[in-house]
Order: sequence, then structure tokens, then C-alpha cells
Amino acid sequence: QVQLVESGGGLVQAGDSLRLSCAASGRTFIGYAMGWFRQAPGKEREFVAAINWSGTMTYYADSVKGRFTISRDNAKSTVYLQMNSLKPDDTAVYYCAGGPVIGPKQVPSAYNYWGQGTQVTVSS
Repeated sequence: QVQLVESGGGLVQAGDSLRLSCAASGRTFIGYAMGWFRQAPGKEREFVAAINWSGTMTYYADSVKGRFTISRDNAKSTVYLQMNSLKPDDTAVYYCAGGPVIGPKQVPSAYNYWGQGTQVTVSS
């Protein structure tokens, strides 16, 4: 079992930046792809970004491309999401996910483990 704990959310103004962190513990983290998803009130959970185990491949939703950057530090078992130029539409609960993802990394069902989520609120 892998435990994922997100942190770094908060209330910011449009145009500000935030960095989310996701710390993994428990069973081995080795080989796992990691992803960030978000869910706004009344909406389905949507893909934000993903990264493969080695960090050599990254994937982004069109809505965040050029503004968000996903990275990982395997020595610290931690994944990050740097969010710049935040917009009110980015307001959501952000979830970290991980697992031995074989297929498309944009699909929530591909991940075995999920964090509890961290709230990001962007005011206009």
C-alpha cells in the first residue's frame, strides 16, 4: 500500500503561483508514474498533468500547458506541481495519484493510489 499526502494548496489571486507537493510513503514508490488531477464543484475529476518514473516524459492537459510544470524527486518520494499564472478556472481540489500505469496516463482509473486532495482557490 502506498500513502499519498498532498500539501501546498491555498487561496491566491489570479496571476499568482502555487507549488503543490505530494509525498509518498509505505510500499515502494519505485517504477510508479504519478499524476495530478483536479475536481471542481459539480464537475468530474479531470486530468492535469502526469510524469513517468524517470521524469523523462511529462503530459499536460491543454488547459494548463505552458503554465503548470510537473516534476519529481524520487530520492524524496515526492512529486510537485508548479502552477503559475493561476486563473479562477483553476479553482478545484487537486489530487495526487500514483501507480504502475501502463496505458494512457490521463485516465483516473489507471492509477492505484490517491491522496486526500488539497484545495486551490483562485480569486479574480
